[in-house]
Amino acid sequence: MAATRHLLRTASSSSRTVYGGVHTVSLFPGDGTGPELATAVKDVFHHMRVPVRFDEMHITGHDESFVAAQKSLRSHGVGLKGIFSTSASLAEPRSLNVQMRKDLDLFANMVRCKTVEGVNSRHQNVDMVIIRENTEGEYSGLEHESVPGVVESLKVITAERARRIAKFAFEAATKLNRRKVTAVHKANIMKLADGFFLQCCREVAQDYPLIEFEDMIVDNCCMQLASRPQQFDVLVMGNLYGNIISNLGAGLVGGAGVVPGVNMGEEITLFEPGARHRANELAGKNTVNPAGMLLSAAGMLRHLHLEESADQLETEIHGLLKESQFHTPDLGGEATTSDFVDALKGRL
Repeated sequence: MAATRHLLRTASSSSRTVYGGVHTVSLFPGDGTGPELATAVKDVFHHMRVPVRFDEMHITGHDESFVAAQKSLRSHGVGLKGIFSTSASLAEPRSLNVQMRKDLDLFANMVRCKTVEGVNSRHQNVDMVIIRENTEGEYSGLEHESVPGVVESLKVITAERARRIAKFAFEAATKLNRRKVTAVHKANIMKLADGFFLQCCREVAQDYPLIEFEDMIVDNCCMQLASRPQQFDVLVMGNLYGNIISNLGAGLVGGAGVVPGVNMGEEITLFEPGARHRANELAGKNTVNPAGMLLSAAGMLRHLHLEESADQLETEIHGLLKESQFHTPDLGGEATTSDFVDALKGRL
């Protein structure tokens, strides 16, 4: 909890619209269980009387609602979101999640995976920060069928963005008093693309002699995470590997329901659950675990310099997670979303 206190000081650390001491931030509930999680945050914030007003918008697709949402984020500079649905169908345009990150240059995704007292997990004493480049790599969206039966998908790595995410990782390690940065890659096979990413990381590492640097092939990294995750501190990687590793990390410490996350750019910061799952099968059943979304909201409060409220919220969320009667089904319990939120409000 306290170790995350200075995690989010790399972007502009306040909303741009503050009137009478009240911060206005964007809120996009998303799909699946997103509306229930957004309601939980609003309910808790109202109970705490935190000076935050939500500019809430429901995005329906690549339409005027998406344009308005981006305009809201550019105006306020800070937001909280659920996860938008993305179909594998060719008839559907590019993922709204990916498009928003690219359009707003939210280049760094940061997820902290830490074992939580009271939550069953295969490993103890895990505490790692996963940093993912958000805007290029395999998610560049450059695919085509060159001839019938042959499809090409381009993986784009640029020096500017590879060095930028490497520098972000070392700066985060420095501010968090972390000892090591691990660059995750597949340079033994993709010698040009991943080799170039690794070269950029090595060059940046020379500017941070007090931080240990190592690199690890992504398949070995997955095995090491499953067997001995305590060896990792800060990990930095490209887009697709980051998606896989952050979900693996979430699974190691209790699942998608307990891991917070954030997307950061030079001007805008957008908080969201660390493991990007909509949980459509749980929508409307009052059984989704709200802890991850609430911890992301606590991170937003700290970003807004509302430290006391952030500390209190984080402390009481972790206090509830220690007690099995408040565990939702994903943690092996029988508590409902409402049970967790009501108990949290009773503690605040």
